[in-house]
Amino acid sequence: MSAGVEDIKLEALSLSEGIRESPVCIIVLGMAGSGKTTFTRSLIQHAQKEFNPYVVNLDPACREVPYATHVDIRDTVNYREVMKQYQLGPNGGIVTALNMFTTKMAQFAELVRRAGERGHKWCVIDTPGQIEVFTWSASGNIITEGLATMFPTIVVYVMDVVRSACPTTFMSNMLYACSILYKTRLPFLVALNKIDLQDCSFVLDWMTDFETFQEALEQEQSFVSNLTRTMSLTLDTFYENLSTCGVSAKTGVGFAQLLKKILDCVTQYEQDYKPVYEKMRQERLAEQAAGPRPTDNVEEAGVAVPLGLGLQDPHPNSKNSVFLMAPGLVPQSAEDDENDMEEDAKGTMEDQNFHSFVQNHLDAQQSKRDKLQQKQPQP
Repeated sequence: MSAGVEDIKLEALSLSEGIRESPVCIIVLGMAGSGKTTFTRSLIQHAQKEFNPYVVNLDPACREVPYATHVDIRDTVNYREVMKQYQLGPNGGIVTALNMFTTKMAQFAELVRRAGERGHKWCVIDTPGQIEVFTWSASGNIITEGLATMFPTIVVYVMDVVRSACPTTFMSNMLYACSILYKTRLPFLVALNKIDLQDCSFVLDWMTDFETFQEALEQEQSFVSNLTRTMSLTLDTFYENLSTCGVSAKTGVGFAQLLKKILDCVTQYEQDYKPVYEKMRQERLAEQAAGPRPTDNVEEAGVAVPLGLGLQDPHPNSKNSVFLMAPGLVPQSAEDDENDMEEDAKGTMEDQNFHSFVQNHLDAQQSKRDKLQQKQPQP
């Protein structure tokens, strides 16, 4: 049986050893509803044979994920208990859960390192659906920069082609992608998802031909059209070096080309971004050498918060354990379980009512179409 990560001395972890060649960390980002989780599942399936991905889920609020994970934040932090303990809303609970997870960043990095030694060439990391919770939080920054200073790291931004058919929505996606690119300072790949529903050629035309985008924008009568027109001129330089690939997470179309694009991004990391992060690594080592050492007497410095069990390699799946506990946090009582059952029953009833409403609406629309067809004269 392999020892737990808590038993390993982590003082010289990765930083003093330099950036490794594997595994390649692929951070998957995307707006809510862009098909990011389905895209992650398809990416894992298509890369399984050649790259044997090591899979990480960093969304503490999801109930289920459609793929097997090696590291799941839900096994480390109980999202619902965090919300109850700190009286937080959904986004605040996700941020706090990520903050708790980053307290184990050294152990997480050690798990990724071990995965590379066991033959996992890629590490695919699925992030929360609320994209801003990860990209603009301190914990997201710690995870991104921490991985990039230890392993080759790239960012895949999943974009919904169907919703981006509106020029203003397209521009909003591009602005967000641009901000993430300059914030993360990592190779950036835009996956144009859902091409099984709509072809992505119009997106490529809008990126390469300013006049084509302006013609589409002329049909928009919203008050933000002038701002969108101005921003399209500003983003011309951004489009020149932007790597894109059309895919369908549902059908798997385009993933062969996507894998090639990812390998190109890895090469770009080695050539352009690795020296930057290598310099950052040296600066951190210098800071650690010059900085004050932690006190050996914990009682005089304060009482540490117990963090429960440590992350193991591989971690056993557990649905009712809270490994990162705040002071006073206790497991759910029987009363809490009854409340959860009542909430689940209400949720099931709401789902049934919604599906009934949708079915009735579809039946009514079909009835109208049948009547119109009957009224039309026969040829």
